[in-house]
Amino acid sequence: MAPREDGMETRRRLLEAACEVFAEKGYRAATIADICGRAKANVAAVNYYFGDKETLYQEAWEHSFRQCAASEPPDPNQGDPEDLLQDYIHTLLENFAEKSSRGYFTRLYLMEMANPTGLVKEKWKKLIEPRRQKILKLIQTIMKKEGVDEDVIFCEMSIMSQCRALLTVSPTDIVHLLGRPLSAEVIHRLADHITRFSLAGIRAIAQKG
Repeated sequence: MAPREDGMETRRRLLEAACEVFAEKGYRAATIADICGRAKANVAAVNYYFGDKETLYQEAWEHSFRQCAASEPPDPNQGDPEDLLQDYIHTLLENFAEKSSRGYFTRLYLMEMANPTGLVKEKWKKLIEPRRQKILKLIQTIMKKEGVDEDVIFCEMSIMSQCRALLTVSPTDIVHLLGRPLSAEVIHRLADHITRFSLAGIRAIAQKG
């Protein structure tokens, strides 16, 4: 049993290190040597546990996603949809502001957006798309639409873009803009603002028809 436990620990360290290095440098600039150095593992361990750099990247994506703080999107049938949207936006902002290992997924995601590798299309379908469909359904419910159309998709894109602002503004710029650092209180107020701003837009688009 001990060798298996040691092996699982080595694999875990490699995944954690891969998340960190890929999030910092992106897929192309990251090296197996960097990852193994941080994991305190032999370079051969990557081949043994993952086969190659591509597979390690794909597994790091899934591992970081499982570790991230974002909760499962809400079921529109389990409460007031506007309240559920606010709860989800708040959770997203907390996740995007996370600087520990739980926040690696958002940085991996940004790296992939900036320099697409084409290696995580299947992971995207498996991990992200089911959650996205729940958010679209939530917006559809708020808009009282028969189905998910282009208006619903545009609203979802708008909400996500507002939330992702935290990923593109540095802590120094946050202080410059707000006069104080990012905190739980600021995140709460920002979530409330994005929710009210988004709901006003959703209602206006729904009324326009």
